[in-house]
Amino acid sequence: MEEGVLPSAYGNNPTTKYLIYFVPPAPGYEVEERINQITSTLGVSGNTTPFWNLGPDEAVVFVGRTPPECRYFSYDYMLMHRTIGNERRWIFATLADTINNLVIKTEGTPDGEPGNPFDQNTVIIITADRGIDQRVRAAAESAGYSDNIINTQVLPSAMLNMGMENDSDTFASFVRPALFNDTQDEENYINNTPATIFRITPNNTTELDPYDYPELRVRGTGQTEFELMDDLEELRVAILERYNESNATELPTSQAVPVGSDAIQRGVNGVGPTNDAAYLWTANQTISSPTPPFFDTSEYYPFIRDPAVTLGNDSDEFIIVYGVNHAATGKATYSNFAVYGADVWNGVRAITDEDFNGSAEEYLPDNPNAKYLYVYKLARNCSEDDQYCYEVPYGQGVHGIELDQPLVITWRAYLENTTRTGPAYSEIVYDRAIKFDTNDSGNMSS
Repeated sequence: MEEGVLPSAYGNNPTTKYLIYFVPPAPGYEVEERINQITSTLGVSGNTTPFWNLGPDEAVVFVGRTPPECRYFSYDYMLMHRTIGNERRWIFATLADTINNLVIKTEGTPDGEPGNPFDQNTVIIITADRGIDQRVRAAAESAGYSDNIINTQVLPSAMLNMGMENDSDTFASFVRPALFNDTQDEENYINNTPATIFRITPNNTTELDPYDYPELRVRGTGQTEFELMDDLEELRVAILERYNESNATELPTSQAVPVGSDAIQRGVNGVGPTNDAAYLWTANQTISSPTPPFFDTSEYYPFIRDPAVTLGNDSDEFIIVYGVNHAATGKATYSNFAVYGADVWNGVRAITDEDFNGSAEEYLPDNPNAKYLYVYKLARNCSEDDQYCYEVPYGQGVHGIELDQPLVITWRAYLENTTRTGPAYSEIVYDRAIKFDTNDSGNMSS
């Protein structure tokens, strides 16, 4: 975005760097110029693309090592672009479940058994066809890779437009590692990922044997966080009482993005959700707009900017983010919230459960359930006694949020251990935020 190649940051998960597969084009095809421009800006050379078509008898294969020890990682694959009528749309929606650190087959977790999934050899095949999957597995075994470390991500051809035509679907695949135990390990893995991406194209036409849609892991355990609602209300009252000399505006919270299958069926932009997470934000509705590829977010989703929430540099102006710590309740492996510019969706900083763990106890010193809650302040200037406070920068381009720039807060809760997928929205207590200022009118903007 800083280079002017893209108009928006598209809701990046700040402080968490993702990886994307760069796949060679099919034999006889070239990478389109717009994509070449983007990849060269990223410092990627060679005839590869992050957005690729795939024939019904082809496969994309990851051969390499999983991330070093971290709180979470996954391999996810998305439907990126689809032609609907005469429109080319950006769908950006997950096709099925991820392969995450709880289910992946590696040398440390053969056949997906419990073990150590970190920094292990693995093979991941993305294909729509059972026949090419079997041929790739046979080739991998002949090269010394055991079948019990080979994973398959199925492209469900019944709901896809496979092929190499201009109106064929376009795909992408991502690696999402989060919260590495060692920052040097993180830097080494992100900058020098020990893996190779192959595109497998049969020399001869074969009879297709398409896979059925894969069985999904089911969200939800029947156990909820709702027994904490009284404690959360007690925390809300304590926050309002502590800052009772300021004007308080309680911001709305809603589900931020649709699930992948919903976005695909409606032809709307899903903005890259994974089945491994639940997403909330300070808006009163969920994304539901169709968009073209590489769209400008400032031209869409006006409901997150009207009325505008801004953050000035007055010491009496700040935002309190609070709620249930989903990691502490066991509903998530990790959770975070992040602050974004509501126009270009530039994520500036993510505050994780490691940052806010224990932060509610000073507000509720006599409540034993305070350990399951959190409170965090967003301000332009944090005082020395504000242990749980982030200074939101400005005057730094996309790395900050300007004083008059509308902002939005987004929450993510990743991977419930029991189900090995994302927590169910019906079982979590929604996170909240309150804007405080000295504006007597009560207007959200400042």
